[in-house]
Amino acid sequence: MTKEEKYILARWAMNHALENGAQEVSVSIANSKSSSVEVRDQKIDKLEQAIQSGLSIRLFVDGKYSSHSTNRMKKEELGHFISEAIEGTKFLAEDKFRTLPDPDLYYKGDGMDLASIDKDFDKVDPQEKIDLAFKAEEEALGKDERIISVSASYFDNLNERVMVNSNGFEGDNANSVFGVYTSVSVKGGDARPEAGWNESAIKYADLVKEGSGKIALEKALSRIGQTKIKSGTMPMIVENRQVGRLFSPLINALNGAQIQQKNSFLIDKLGEKVVSEKLTLTDDPFIVGGRGSRLFDGEGLATKKRTVFDKGVLKMYYIDTYYGKKLEMGPTSGSTTNLVFETGNKDLDALVASVKRGILVTGFNGGNHNGTTGDFSYGIDGFLIENGKIVQPVSEMNITGNMKTLWSDIGEIGNDVYLSSSWLTPSILFENVDFSGL
Repeated sequence: MTKEEKYILARWAMNHALENGAQEVSVSIANSKSSSVEVRDQKIDKLEQAIQSGLSIRLFVDGKYSSHSTNRMKKEELGHFISEAIEGTKFLAEDKFRTLPDPDLYYKGDGMDLASIDKDFDKVDPQEKIDLAFKAEEEALGKDERIISVSASYFDNLNERVMVNSNGFEGDNANSVFGVYTSVSVKGGDARPEAGWNESAIKYADLVKEGSGKIALEKALSRIGQTKIKSGTMPMIVENRQVGRLFSPLINALNGAQIQQKNSFLIDKLGEKVVSEKLTLTDDPFIVGGRGSRLFDGEGLATKKRTVFDKGVLKMYYIDTYYGKKLEMGPTSGSTTNLVFETGNKDLDALVASVKRGILVTGFNGGNHNGTTGDFSYGIDGFLIENGKIVQPVSEMNITGNMKTLWSDIGEIGNDVYLSSSWLTPSILFENVDFSGL
């Protein structure tokens, strides 16, 4: 279905709903294409390809609200589906806070090209995709006698969406991704250390097509001999790819739903210093080629570049229209775009060199956090640092503490930004973290 065909069908569905009892309507139509190939033991283990289309409709009927999804795209079936959905909505409880956004806040069109899609997505030769997976496997397979298994995969995905709202919004967006991933497990005494490495890009030409197998093998071998060390309080460096595990509770605490439901440890903290002055964070939706770049959010609200933390001071919450009305706050957006850290001047090696005794965390194993209090406990994998050098791998250890305390005790923020995510996280050094081991 072309973009124009999606618009025509979305407008028809919206008008059908309005004609059959809805006062306000929002319709989204999306289609996706994806393919993946996984290889193991020099054979194709899995080969998948999918094309999907679906329609989502949000209905506002007599002060009541419901949302529905279907892959029935023919008008006859869709019309019946919408009519039944409207009748069902009438039986729900009223919710005065459920409305479409203020039209003045909508994206009005003519925005910049954010380069979020590879226009040649369909031109990649299927055999080339298979070859990439085999090449990634070959980079590790047979390179060390301690290898137990190697698997590698290629994947890609294209998503396209149009959205129309009955009070004046129309917009469309699209994004694509290509990737290669390799996983390696090795013999390590009674243990079986395992590591993986992923490369991805919005455009196929930008995809790093070599190295994932070699890096995965190196990382797996480096974990041989993992052990617990003595419990203690010491500095912790978190590798850039892993920072998101500790960062997500902080961002979740800014979500309007969590604020309204009293499930956030950052309630009523706007304008206050809540974390280290070394944390300055910007939400920037306009980075060309950014993984989270977009001109409007899931409701149609025009995106804006915003400061989230300014030298530790909380500047914004993520508030959609619904929770904005409940909290009597103006909506910002219900979700993040590209989160950009103000970085320091040291890469990961330099951060390690600055630590007399501490732990470099390269992975997390389970754990949990309490959204209301900020308390957390996570299992970690990583390496012991002594006198600025990595001396041995560690595992089966836990870190415990409180998110506000952790993020208030930043020692240094690195400059090695992880670019394969919408959260552009650098490696971070935290001081005085409690580790439990022996």
